[in-house]
Amino acid sequence: MATQGVGMANKGPAFGMSRHVQDKIDSKYDPELELILVEWISRQCGAGVGKPDAGKLGFQAWLKDGCVLSELINSLFTGEKPVKKIQSSTAAFKQMEQISQFLNASEKYGVTKTDMFQTVDLWEAKDLAAVQRTLSALGSLAFTKDEGTYKGDPNWFFKKSQENKRDFSDDQLKAGKNVIGLQMGSNKGASQEGMSYGRSRQIL
Repeated sequence: MATQGVGMANKGPAFGMSRHVQDKIDSKYDPELELILVEWISRQCGAGVGKPDAGKLGFQAWLKDGCVLSELINSLFTGEKPVKKIQSSTAAFKQMEQISQFLNASEKYGVTKTDMFQTVDLWEAKDLAAVQRTLSALGSLAFTKDEGTYKGDPNWFFKKSQENKRDFSDDQLKAGKNVIGLQMGSNKGASQEGMSYGRSRQIL
């Protein structure tokens, strides 16, 4: 009887602190952003990917096997596609493998690690807000790169700030060393005239 209790404890619902933490994570999920992401992915990939039922569970079920995500990332590459094989499967490890391929390709595309969700965030619905964050970062990057592959609305995502590299010649760099920056002030015309340092000492 005792062993049965242990097994049931592992499968039971989350209580206490873990339930509170999960509720907090779930509260970050944005239903309005969901609508934008669904519309963007549908435009980007075409009618073949379909559309999910409304709500985060429908959103999760739509993306869970990794196929839609793989279609999405492939649509953003002009040349060779990063995900070679897109195959729907009911096997858990195959679905998670497909999600991992999407994540690897997204990183190759330029999404930073801090914007990346973990496979379990999607597959086990641990943190669907993190999935939204990754897709938003991907959309912003595609819009910013402006390579002709982005098929969404320009108002859906922000343009990411891009590095502004400047190349200076050796002569320009040498000339710059001789210039005193304005923040350092100027010593032009400086003298000690008129400066006093307290009362003068009298010698009797």
